[in-house]
Amino acid sequence: MYLCNILLGAALVTTGAVAAQAEGHMQTAATAQVAGKSDDITGSVTLNTTASGRMLVKIDVTGVPTGTHGVHLHETGDCSADDFTSAGGHIAGDHQHGVLVEGGPHPGDMPNMVVGDDGVLQAEVFLDLLDIDGMIKDDDGAAFVIHDGADDYTSQPAGDAGSRIACGVFEAS
Repeated sequence: MYLCNILLGAALVTTGAVAAQAEGHMQTAATAQVAGKSDDITGSVTLNTTASGRMLVKIDVTGVPTGTHGVHLHETGDCSADDFTSAGGHIAGDHQHGVLVEGGPHPGDMPNMVVGDDGVLQAEVFLDLLDIDGMIKDDDGAAFVIHDGADDYTSQPAGDAGSRIACGVFEAS
């Protein structure tokens, strides 16, 4: 039993060391404070540049209804409309929507997220096509949006994921 505890302790220290090492190889580029139509949905999303050039999106939102939700980065940094349509469409560039179509995905497309009964949506997603300066820090900014349904990964232009239930405007770090 004692040997098992020592090995478990070593694994935790190693895991912590790997996490600390990873943190040193990325830099937060922008953060969005997310709020929903209901006051229950709150949290944050960070966009992190990595040494490899890939963008790491870290999502930490609570109060999200149970189920599968489409989540995307949208082209305008404006969440002022009651239905969050002021955030515009997905950040698209010259790409089609969805990973299942030729010419896809949009730079702002992410996988569907499944939320359990606890209402917690936590995820980390790498985006290869996202240009932080040209798509997030441009003149009209960008937003993070949670939809009430799942993205079908094919429908044009935005995946038929339903209405928008939460939104957050990115602020440069």
